Amino acid sequence: MFHNMDVGVWSYRREYENDRAEILAAVDKVFSSGQLILGRSVAGFEEEFASYHGSRHCIGVDNGTNALMLSLRAVGICAGDEVITVANTAAPTVVAINSIGAQPVLVDIEGNGSFLIDVSKIEEAITPKTTCIVVVHLYGQAADMGSICKIAQKYGLAVVEDCAQAHGATYKGKIVGTFGDAAAFSFYPTKILGAYGDGGAVITNDDAIAERIRQLRYYGMKERYFVENTPGFNSRLDEVQAEILRHKLQKLPGYLSARRAIATRYDEWLADTEIGTPTISPGNEHAYYLYVVRHSKRDVIINELEQVGIRLNVSYRWPIHLMSGFGYLGMKVGDLPITERSANEIFSLPMYPSLQIDEQFRVIGELRRITDSLSKSG
Repeated sequence: MFHNMDVGVWSYRREYENDRAEILAAVDKVFSSGQLILGRSVAGFEEEFASYHGSRHCIGVDNGTNALMLSLRAVGICAGDEVITVANTAAPTVVAINSIGAQPVLVDIEGNGSFLIDVSKIEEAITPKTTCIVVVHLYGQAADMGSICKIAQKYGLAVVEDCAQAHGATYKGKIVGTFGDAAAFSFYPTKILGAYGDGGAVITNDDAIAERIRQLRYYGMKERYFVENTPGFNSRLDEVQAEILRHKLQKLPGYLSARRAIATRYDEWLADTEIGTPTISPGNEHAYYLYVVRHSKRDVIINELEQVGIRLNVSYRWPIHLMSGFGYLGMKVGDLPITERSANEIFSLPMYPSLQIDEQFRVIGELRRITDSLSKSG
């Protein structure tokens, strides 16, 4: 039976209610351990997260932005280098590039509704200053890593994967984060694998990159109190968050299964409407961090849904190249037409494992009602 409570795009409180005993037990385990910084919980999570991906190394850090920034530094990106990525991403992707003095070079996305980087635009963006491609696996779907890695190999470029939104997604049967030189993850609370605060990690199969990141996250120290080579940062994953993540990592397959079941219902029940549902690229298994749809009257729909207690989100309303904070890039409206058109049409439907079926069908029913009305009114 439908209920009258508000439905949001995400609910942390419901997840906590379901797992309260386990979460509090994880916190107590850390507080009772006598090790609050880089102790057994961080080491345990690093080992388990690396194992999940079949990677040699995992380095826990304080957030996803620094996971990306440290990855770029560790693969050798320097001030003045050019780094290719997309504009339809969360600002931290480009903030991380900017923070080391590198120049973001933004290319357009595919026009097929995947929201992923248009691989055909990459080569034309390469210059003698290009050193890296930051690949954003957006909304839970993998970019075309086969083609991207071929281009990177051809031009001698590093590849860093931004996996903040794609825990557990796969490309041709291989899990994201295992294609490039390094991969950055965020454990921000809303993520598929989310902490109860900030957190991040880098995975890599390169021993030298892993060692470099371990030093950079801890002031540049290899031995305690001795900074070696280059001063680093204080970017350590917290023990409490690590222990919570260890608990939640065991549930990740279930989280993914629940998200995919929710996505299937949306696909089926919105198929005959004017709502544009997600396009799945060949060979991909989507993780559905977000279920992003499209409609030319997006803002009207969002406003009407809010009137009936359904509160949605737009990820992301403003492309990076049109934000005043990135005005130094010298880009303007019309430079990335597919990205810009997408930003005007997209919005996210509720997507989290504890979303109830009656809540989902309430959302679907209201969406159908509104879009039918818009269609009749012209």
